[in-house]
Amino acid sequence: MSHDDRPSEPPSRVHLFTEASFGLDGGAMFGIIPRTLWSRTNPPDDSNRIDMTARCMLLEWDSGERALVDVGIGERWSDKERDIYAIRDQDVGLRGALAARSVDPASIGHVILTHLHFDHVGGLLDAHGAPNFPGATHWVQRRNWSWAHGPSARDAGSYRLDDFSFFEQDGAPALELVDGPAELMPGVEVLPLFGHTPGMQLVRVATPNYTVVFMADLIPTTSHLRDPYVMGYDLDPVTTVREKRALLHEAARHGWLLAFEHDPVCPLARIEFDARGRPRAIPVALDARTNLPKDLT
Repeated sequence: MSHDDRPSEPPSRVHLFTEASFGLDGGAMFGIIPRTLWSRTNPPDDSNRIDMTARCMLLEWDSGERALVDVGIGERWSDKERDIYAIRDQDVGLRGALAARSVDPASIGHVILTHLHFDHVGGLLDAHGAPNFPGATHWVQRRNWSWAHGPSARDAGSYRLDDFSFFEQDGAPALELVDGPAELMPGVEVLPLFGHTPGMQLVRVATPNYTVVFMADLIPTTSHLRDPYVMGYDLDPVTTVREKRALLHEAARHGWLLAFEHDPVCPLARIEFDARGRPRAIPVALDARTNLPKDLT
């Protein structure tokens, strides 16, 4: 499918699935928040790592068209790296995770990348270094594409050039660089942000029955909802706070569902504000039969 063959209607269904489980340092994940606070909701292991997921979002149309949002950490890791990042639950890889849902990778016409950090784009290539989606159009913000090729010393470790340099080779899958907010196809919008890394984009999907926003690293887990709970990885924490606050108020006002890419327990939630103005997550599930939201609580 070329990018000119985009669906003509909004997607009918949204599926969330986990590509891998892994771990990152809790202090890095919660920035200025003391361990005595964040460890209550995200208990660390002996190496101070908290549980994380690499979650992807699959969009489906009644016409049979499909799109994928982020692709997980991928399989190209040494044993030493797997130990460092506590990578597990990944025996089948991204293609296997799709096959378990009866999804042929060749049916994926579009891959939307929130940003190019390794835990979001590692699954672009299979274990042998071949593109997982050679026939798909891949979408990323131009600002993030540029930044990923010359990151700062502070965030260079989050980008692995091998994950995306293949786009510059002859015969590579199609790459579309997006400039700012855009509707990539009916019902599928991208919203660029700049606190975490320049040009990260959230993906807002409006189906006929509900709207889901894929949160990427703006709010990686439900434990990061409140203003000061910002990752140490963020390049501009003050901007993150502003972006997060604006998004949460819009989500509560419009009844959007938020999909959390890294939360090991809560994939999807509505947002409410308590009497003190603090946001809280109300977990939601998609019914296996109807694929419509249903409350877990």
